[in-house]
Amino acid sequence: MKFKQSDGLNQRIERITTTHLVIGIDMAKETHVAQATNFRGIVLSARHLAFSNSKDGFEKLRRWVNELQQKHHLSNIIIGMEPTGHYWFNLANWLLEQRFSVVLVNPITTKRNKENRDNSPSKSDPKDALVIADVVSRGYYSEYTAFLPEIKDHNE
Repeated sequence: MKFKQSDGLNQRIERITTTHLVIGIDMAKETHVAQATNFRGIVLSARHLAFSNSKDGFEKLRRWVNELQQKHHLSNIIIGMEPTGHYWFNLANWLLEQRFSVVLVNPITTKRNKENRDNSPSKSDPKDALVIADVVSRGYYSEYTAFLPEIKDHNE
């Protein structure tokens, strides 16, 4: 039996349900930018979130995500980012440690989909984050898994 590429795409699309908060993050050396949408691509945040590439910045992201999740009554979260350079490793691994679902979007896919949002090829970090969230909600992503040390129960 042959596996069709569209089967995998359909499975990724079906994975994102009406209960999902979709976060797109544009990665940078010092300051990342995040945007939030629902499964349809409707923007849920009044403004994008800019946060530093540090533990304090990551905690700021977590608080922002939790606030949006509660405000919009969404029980699931999927966070997408472009694996550009090496700046994404720390955030992606930290998110996995926090038990978030992390997916990666091909930078070429983001570049090709910029005009879908506002019919303009313009570039800005908030727009790129929104395009990443859109691309994730349409199933154009790959799962990110990393080796994480097993968390041990201190009661053993």
